[in-house]
Amino acid sequence: MEGKNVGGRDRTVRGILAVVLAIVAIGALREGRRTRGTLAAIGAIGLGINAVTCFCGLNAALGIDTTED
Repeated sequence: MEGKNVGGRDRTVRGILAVVLAIVAIGALREGRRTRGTLAAIGAIGLGINAVTCFCGLNAALGIDTTED
């Protein structure tokens, strides 16, 4: 893993979206919508990991660094 490339508002937005997607996932799974729930959960986990580790592989591949925002 390279250095940090997620920071500032980007990190905050990813954290908020992770929580929102987790809520969507729980709601969808309770309603029996397994595909929607699973996809939302995967998105929540991915964005949560990005927010916690301050690293995004896609940002790295595209040369994006938001740590100075």
